Amino acid sequence: MNKFQFMGRLTRDPEARVLPNSSTQVTTFSLAVNRRFADANGERKTDFFNLTAFGKLADFCAKYYRKGQQVLVEGRIQNRSWDDQNGQKRYATDFIVENAYFADSRRDQDMSAGVPSSSMDGEFITVDDTDDLPF
Repeated sequence: MNKFQFMGRLTRDPEARVLPNSSTQVTTFSLAVNRRFADANGERKTDFFNLTAFGKLADFCAKYYRKGQQVLVEGRIQNRSWDDQNGQKRYATDFIVENAYFADSRRDQDMSAGVPSSSMDGEFITVDDTDDLPF
């Protein structure tokens, strides 16, 4: 089975483009993923992964993902090789996104967009926790 799953924060806004000689959209972005365990000094390390999405998923990522957002992505790892200008064999490992989700809380998304989190849905009310409670 060839599968990865990362949850982290976008280090920059996604970059979208269309493949030459094709109408396929490609979006690339970078994700900072914290390691689960601290090192001997008690510090948690962060890994940075460059990710690629194609087609409709690429369009989704380009439209809705922004720097600083926490996201969850799943996909496959793909190896490729080529000969450089000097005839040397070069290798690269690509992380191809197949599923992408928002991982921020709804409140974090609303606050980052400048939208207040208070709303009335049927009988329930969402209270902004920066206000005093009425009891």
